[in-house]
Amino acid sequence: MMAVMRIRIDAVDLPGPTCPPEALTGDDVAAYGNIHVAVQRRDRPAELLDPQPGDSASATWILECTTAASVNGPDVKGPYIQGRPGGRFIYLSWGTVDGSGCFTMFRRAKLMLDAVPAEVLDAAARRGLLVGRLGLTDERGAPLCARVVPPHITWTAHSAD
Repeated sequence: MMAVMRIRIDAVDLPGPTCPPEALTGDDVAAYGNIHVAVQRRDRPAELLDPQPGDSASATWILECTTAASVNGPDVKGPYIQGRPGGRFIYLSWGTVDGSGCFTMFRRAKLMLDAVPAEVLDAAARRGLLVGRLGLTDERGAPLCARVVPPHITWTAHSAD
């Protein structure tokens, strides 16, 4: 049986409007300006939910989804849920926004739903709302990227009312 659930992502500690090259690793060599963060739609990387400036005090996104019972607990599906059963996640995409409003992604954070404690996900599936709280600046002062699991994100279940 499928149930309707929402996921609310509450983000704080955004890194600011720019990302200097010394805060980046790997092949990144340039600074990024006018950075924004948004939730990326599944199979449509250019379709973003509510981009927020990198210097916002906080950012919140609400995702509509469904849950269905599976052998591994509730399986979460929806337009912004990525991955296969047992490996579901939400992408937060970081990008620059140019003068015409064009978003160009330069890194992503993967909020791992398989790392939500089982009892929390079960309760959220019953109650209707899963809330993830996290800071979006990494230890180098750059936009948070890579796999995001507890303790870098806190998941709680709430009533959807």
